[in-house]
Amino acid sequence: MNSHAQDEQRVVWTVVGTGIGPLLLAATDEGLVNVVFHATDAVRDRALERLASRLGTEPVEAPGSPLLAEAIRQVEAYFAGERQAFELPLDWSLISGFNRQVLRELASGVAYGQVVGYGDLAGRVGQPGAAQAVGVAMGSNPLPVVVPCHRVVESDGGIGGFGGGLETKRKLLALEGVLPEPLF
Repeated sequence: MNSHAQDEQRVVWTVVGTGIGPLLLAATDEGLVNVVFHATDAVRDRALERLASRLGTEPVEAPGSPLLAEAIRQVEAYFAGERQAFELPLDWSLISGFNRQVLRELASGVAYGQVVGYGDLAGRVGQPGAAQAVGVAMGSNPLPVVVPCHRVVESDGGIGGFGGGLETKRKLLALEGVLPEPLF
């Protein structure tokens, strides 16, 4: 595996319709690498440009790729209310350091239907008082929904911010039974 061609990373992607709008799913040989909210044409194109720049290879649309098949199945089951935990290989190469540490703790330590405060999550990774830094980590999450940044809320009971928009966060929390379903 020393040849340069064999070392080149493969990135495949597709867009999946969900109850919160279209999600772009992208994967490498390592696992799911990116989930992007509101994947309309313009958003999708910007996300693919960023992926190409960050990963050094042009992402290829491949909805039938085996690299995406399980992610598609699990995302669809989650939005259908049939799955509560994602069991997917994840490629963490788009995030590092403290942000990766926080997101890994979130993925493994905050279950479906539960929420955690920004400060509590900071404490779980040994950085009490780093609530704002946890907020930054949530905003840089390359794998939202699968790594459930929607489950991080303010300690005073507020919903907190969300890169996918507050309405999307409310819908995800309602799907998990944390909030009531919106009336309309």
